[in-house]
Amino acid sequence: MTRLLIDGAFVATVDASDTEHAIGHVLVEGTRIVAVGGGRASAEVHATADEVIDGTGMLVTPGLVNTHHHLYQWLTRGFAQDAILFDWLVALYPAWARIDADLVRDGALGAMAVLARSGCTTVGDHHYVFPRGGGDILGGIIDAATTLGVRLHATRGSMDLGESDGGLPPDFAVETTADALAASSDAVTRYHDPSFESMVRVAIAPCSPFSVTSDLLREAATLARSLGVRLHTHGAETVEEEAFCRERFGMSPTDYLESLGWLGDDVWMAHCVHLGDADIARFAASGTGVAHCPSSNARLAAGIAPVRDMLRAGVPVGLGVDGAASNESGQLGTEIRNAVLAARLRDDAGALTGRQALRVATIGGARALGREAEIGSLEVGKLADLALWRIDGVEHAGIADPIAALGLGAMPPLARLIVNGRTVVEDGHLTGVDERDVARRVATASAALAARL
Repeated sequence: MTRLLIDGAFVATVDASDTEHAIGHVLVEGTRIVAVGGGRASAEVHATADEVIDGTGMLVTPGLVNTHHHLYQWLTRGFAQDAILFDWLVALYPAWARIDADLVRDGALGAMAVLARSGCTTVGDHHYVFPRGGGDILGGIIDAATTLGVRLHATRGSMDLGESDGGLPPDFAVETTADALAASSDAVTRYHDPSFESMVRVAIAPCSPFSVTSDLLREAATLARSLGVRLHTHGAETVEEEAFCRERFGMSPTDYLESLGWLGDDVWMAHCVHLGDADIARFAASGTGVAHCPSSNARLAAGIAPVRDMLRAGVPVGLGVDGAASNESGQLGTEIRNAVLAARLRDDAGALTGRQALRVATIGGARALGREAEIGSLEVGKLADLALWRIDGVEHAGIADPIAALGLGAMPPLARLIVNGRTVVEDGHLTGVDERDVARRVATASAALAARL
């Protein structure tokens, strides 16, 4: 197997002890990390390496893990720029109801290209819009991830609560409960790979309390557990969602989801902005994970999630970009800094450190996705998902702490992004696709979707 040595870099392992090496090395063999240590590698190790990267001026971290996204929304950026969540959704549902597999594949390719260029090695996507006659949309997303070479946690989402039944989405954008469950089961059978080195896993993910019936939530939980896959949904994102749940169900979003079997160590929820102390305690006790999406929450004026309180309680918290139509940047690397700043705005200057935010973006996300044994830290035996950040350029030269380059400074350029031992980004550019071609395809697909309106 090919042996790759990174030597002389600042290495942030993000292991249980937060081990760091001011000058360190990482050795990769095939798809696995086989050595991590302080100081430069020995001459003997150099002699066995097929490739040596001089890490001088670089920060090496685990690859970043994106726990929540809506990749198809890359085609509808810039819509409803000044709207809160419910108004924004209503404005965008008509466009989303006209997508198909080809359009989604091109949109997902663009979104994941930007994620990779910002240090992301694992992409968690929540897709829940499946128009009749739209083709194999999930297959299109998986094909795009395979083309780029990133690790994908796809979800088969769903909506079955249309406007005529008191839900938010228009009737033409929803499925029947039976169809959603059957399609979810089929997606797991066709695409889910539970192996240690898996590049594609599938979870079941009814969209939200205001777009899904109680029957679908309850039966989806039962189905996922029978198939041995994880569960994902949106939860406690806005005050409007809180009001909807109390009016319709007589309960808070957390109480409602818990009553349907939706708290557990096989569940992670997006946002969780409006959690009280009792909610946080139940998340922690059950092992329920959270995908924190600071930029999207700010864009839609949803609020700031209580990240410090969740981390102190032991809740698994990962980082998410969320849909590109509510976070047009689409970069995961910048969310580390945004998470630090948002937490401090909510609480105080000690609410979240740069190192804590890096943990959230790596091993925290791995925990939320149930893959902390495989990815999320630089340790012997784990999969070779690494980000090599260049911190000796004009933006970062002389910075007192290399971790501050990610947690407080401008996002550093990528010298290399490695996924499963394979280089996906080199010197800031994608290796597996022509970036100009990706941009053209995205522009064409966006225009084609707009024309359908």
